Amino acid sequence: MALFGKKEEEKKGAVAEVTTSGKENIARVLTHPRITEKATMGIERGVYVFDVAPDANKKQIKEAIKLIYKVDPVKVHVTTIAKKTKRNVRTGIKGVKSGGKKAYVYLAKGDKITLM
Repeated sequence: MALFGKKEEEKKGAVAEVTTSGKENIARVLTHPRITEKATMGIERGVYVFDVAPDANKKQIKEAIKLIYKVDPVKVHVTTIAKKTKRNVRTGIKGVKSGGKKAYVYLAKGDKITLM
């Protein structure tokens, strides 16, 4: 009888690991919303812009939006932000601003996300 109980506990542990690891991955997909002039103009049309993890794909971004904001995105566009070379004015040392990735999330006409 103890063997049966042990198998059942193993199954429960495996299920718990999958769900918690899935939530951790989804929490890491969206880093933060991009609050810029261009992004705030898009909100009127139902387009929201988010910085996302560099290895995130459209499917993961869509799932994260569904879970976090409880809305169903119509479509998601993803674009990469290029690295840029910058020079320190005071010291003259050149450096690199790391790029990244951002996602444009399109919502249906009645849906809305509260960012602040």
